[in-house]
Amino acid sequence: MLIHPWDAAGEEQALAYVRAHPFGQLIASGRGRDVPVVVPTQYLLADDRTVLLHLARPNPVWAAVEENPKVLLSVAGPWAYVPGAWRAEPGTDPRLGVPTTYYSSVQLVCHAEIVTDDAGKLEILRAQLADLEPGAGDPARMPRLLSGIRGLRLAVEEIRGKFKYDGHKDAAHRARVAEGLSGRGGPGDDAALRHLA
Repeated sequence: MLIHPWDAAGEEQALAYVRAHPFGQLIASGRGRDVPVVVPTQYLLADDRTVLLHLARPNPVWAAVEENPKVLLSVAGPWAYVPGAWRAEPGTDPRLGVPTTYYSSVQLVCHAEIVTDDAGKLEILRAQLADLEPGAGDPARMPRLLSGIRGLRLAVEEIRGKFKYDGHKDAAHRARVAEGLSGRGGPGDDAALRHLA
């Protein structure tokens, strides 16, 4: 993705975002495919360099990962459309302002390891459940569950973070946009406002 210097996130900020938004798109290009395999999935950032997840055995991603273990985990959160009039410079025709979209996005380039043994799958499931549903039953007591899934352990090799909120504009410009977002109250507006503060 294109990341301008004023939109770039530091590693710490990008990883905090990934932790706070534990659902993304796992993308495996495989080899010689017309299009990559893209899988929406819940995941756990276990530490700064390890992502854990599991998927159903029939998932088409397994063949692509076996062909090429280099994968991308893409996480994008709330977005907010910003009309051109809000971004027009004072004294200019507001109809000629340049619209944009505010959003956050982090991409993790990873090396994927497929986990097929029961002990490894249980380790992944227990970690995910401890994060999402503490006190849930032990997945070891659900043998049909284990036979129906495979696990993935992703080793993070590169972190690409983008927080596109007019970081290159002055405070007055950002205040005008914030006023518009506050008045509109649309689906992604509150998240965008937090970045403009």
